[in-house]
Amino acid sequence: MYVKVRINAGAKKESVERVSKDHFNISVKEKAERNMANARVIELVAREFKQRKGGVRIVSGHHSPGKIVWVDEDVESSSR
Repeated sequence: MYVKVRINAGAKKESVERVSKDHFNISVKEKAERNMANARVIELVAREFKQRKGGVRIVSGHHSPGKIVWVDEDVESSSR
């Protein structure tokens, strides 16, 4: 399943706001440097969908605040 994500990197508080079924606004404390914010976004999206991190990947928007993320619904969450 594809999910649209809007990122606010370098925020004071982390938050995950579900705008609709497949659209999220996420704030992370990590800065948008050395892939740190992207890694944290993957962790938060995986937690939101009860998946392991290997079942979530950024498809597009690696260098922008708007991203499209793929969540593999076939990956079992029990193997965290």
